[in-house]
Amino acid sequence: MSDRPSIGFIGLGIMGLPMARNLLKAGYSVSVYNRSPEKVKTLQLEGATTAPTVSGIARAVDVVITMLPDTPDVEAVVLGSDGIAVGIKSGATFIDMSTIDPAMSRRIAKELGSKGVHVIDAPVSGGEKGAIEATLSIMCGGEQSAFDAIFPILQTLGKNITLVGDAGAGQLTKACNQLIVAINIEGVAEALALAAASGVDPAKVRAALMGGFASSRILEVHGERMLNENFVPGFKAKLHKKDLEIVIAAEKAAKLTLPAAELMRARMTELAARDPEIDHSGLRTLLAPAG
Repeated sequence: MSDRPSIGFIGLGIMGLPMARNLLKAGYSVSVYNRSPEKVKTLQLEGATTAPTVSGIARAVDVVITMLPDTPDVEAVVLGSDGIAVGIKSGATFIDMSTIDPAMSRRIAKELGSKGVHVIDAPVSGGEKGAIEATLSIMCGGEQSAFDAIFPILQTLGKNITLVGDAGAGQLTKACNQLIVAINIEGVAEALALAAASGVDPAKVRAALMGGFASSRILEVHGERMLNENFVPGFKAKLHKKDLEIVIAAEKAAKLTLPAAELMRARMTELAARDPEIDHSGLRTLLAPAG
């Protein structure tokens, strides 16, 4: 019998499904829950178990992981009438890998902590590709002892894993990440649009820039998406819009003025209003075409 902790995984979306699959591949006992049952059935065929309720999943495992779209989703799943808080055992660990408001992470840590539950907020970066390849960057908030205990689980899902600070610090770090990513996508989109409109081959411009100081993962990955007009979502515009709303809330809480954050919230809002399901690299579509 394995001495590894049993895991409950809730939320099998673009990111959650491959993450749960990687835990199964690593030999963990995984119980899954998702609103759409077909994804649950897919993982059951690969060895996962399930339960009819969120509280039932939480009651049966040592570690509960959530990977959900937004703050209200996490609040409902964790603190709802039949949520994780109802079933989770004292001494268990809750890991939220969603991207949500840091204030909600702190509230959850306080409420579950009062029940003797260890809590880590651990949002990720790396997109669908990183989830599939288990190369996600994982930004954590919580107590050192709890982080150390679940570190082997996180190593199954990612490569760059950092405990940044107390509860909510992981989410604040993710907000910073999403701000930088948005600004960089806009910069790449504008540069390639400028090249095309000026009669210079944007593919060759990208190739030249990849060898210089402007080189980045955004230029590499999303620049290629823009050149190929491939906006099948790896990360949906509506979700990046949500993340930038979190950035703006943090900006106000910190009593700062962040002009680029305000601009990118507006740009991503415009894109999401046009097509909420498009990949966030679709910012390129907001710019005038060549000619």
